[in-house]
Amino acid sequence: RSENMVALPHGRGQVQYVELGLNRDGTFVGMRCRMIGDAGAYGGWGGILLLGQTKVMAEGVYHIPKIAFDVAIVATNTTPMGAYRGAGRPEAAAFIERIVDMAADELGIDPVEIRRINIYREGDLQPTQTRLPAGVGALPVLERCVTEAQSRLRYGRPDPQPKTHLRRGVGISSGIKNVGYSFGFPEQATATVELIGTREIERAIVRVGAAECGQGAHTALRQIAAATLGIAPDAITMITDDSSEAPNAGSASASRLTLMAGRAVHDAALAARAKFPGRNAKATVKYLPPRTTISDPDTGAGIPNYCYGYVSQAVELEVDTRTGQVQLLKIISVHDVGRAINTQQVEGQIEGCLAQAVGYTLTENLLSREGRILTPHFSTYLLPTTLDMPTEIYPVLLELADPNGPFGARGVAEMPLVPFAAAVASAIHAATGAWVTQLPMTPERVLAAIASAQLVADERPRDPVVPVD
Repeated sequence: RSENMVALPHGRGQVQYVELGLNRDGTFVGMRCRMIGDAGAYGGWGGILLLGQTKVMAEGVYHIPKIAFDVAIVATNTTPMGAYRGAGRPEAAAFIERIVDMAADELGIDPVEIRRINIYREGDLQPTQTRLPAGVGALPVLERCVTEAQSRLRYGRPDPQPKTHLRRGVGISSGIKNVGYSFGFPEQATATVELIGTREIERAIVRVGAAECGQGAHTALRQIAAATLGIAPDAITMITDDSSEAPNAGSASASRLTLMAGRAVHDAALAARAKFPGRNAKATVKYLPPRTTISDPDTGAGIPNYCYGYVSQAVELEVDTRTGQVQLLKIISVHDVGRAINTQQVEGQIEGCLAQAVGYTLTENLLSREGRILTPHFSTYLLPTTLDMPTEIYPVLLELADPNGPFGARGVAEMPLVPFAAAVASAIHAATGAWVTQLPMTPERVLAAIASAQLVADERPRDPVVPVD
């Protein structure tokens, strides 16, 4: 494992400078971003992640009429940058959600209300000058998150112990993540369905080259086939890992398998059923989603993605102002999943992703000096444990059908990580008044932010004392 830590790709290091322009009523008018990205050795993934995904997701879930974006990719003498869960989108959410909270604080507007004013709605333009794909669930997801936070968390209520060293706060954030490949990368999924029976369908064989990585993809595909054909799931035989039989459905990445492979299985099942009964009740279907394109290098115009998933989260936590230690208490994670093919699996994906998000946000700090990794062991690179997880996690599913997915399903696996760090930072601010802008939010950084906030508070001019006779 230590060799893995030293030699293989790691997550993204970025320095971000962001300015947000608003009207006094809280309406966003423009944003300027400047970013320096550490691509590590070789630099290959750096350009894709930063120039592509972080740039396209810079506006988050908000309509911002004008955006200027400048990126510098730096090759450095350390491990190369690599993609994992979210691949550039959590970095975008980290800065847009932080600056939205800061703007709300500056203008004296409720942070949820400023989101309501600017959040994406059906038909809104993206910065790439194209309409959002149909099925924009950003606002319903936010509203449900607020409702859940009001009933389950201490949202909108003061800290019961504001004068102790333990301060409690609640933060809310929103996020967006594409489903499937982007920027014109060839996207397809192919499946073959063969039906067996005389007058009624007795069994079916589904051939689809979709990788099972523990996320339950094969179970979901089996369920999609069974529901389409009107037979029991155990009457489905799945052939998925023999490349001589199972056609290619693409990679298990980009939160795409349920939508893409599921749609191919669904359409192939319909085509086979149309041939039944008969000896050749067999059909192969290649599903091609709506096209995407590379963005124009001068204007930024293009069609980056064909589908998005939307998420809003609320986090309740406690901060020890003596040590900077953050203890997560409760998490609400609300998602528009289009249609939950298997509710238990979807909730499991959300909970598992949140565990990874806790590490990304609070504990996992990869350190290097002069090209050498200083944290090669689990004793120094701190993965979250069960003690770091809150005892209460509430995954909430909205089913606002996506026009592309089978039965309206869309992907969800990466979405919980996208806005989580921002929600934690918002809750820390609610608890302490400190703005934490560096990840991970280690106790040292939280403590420094609290000290800085106190210094600013001490230096604010006070009303003059007027003597009274």
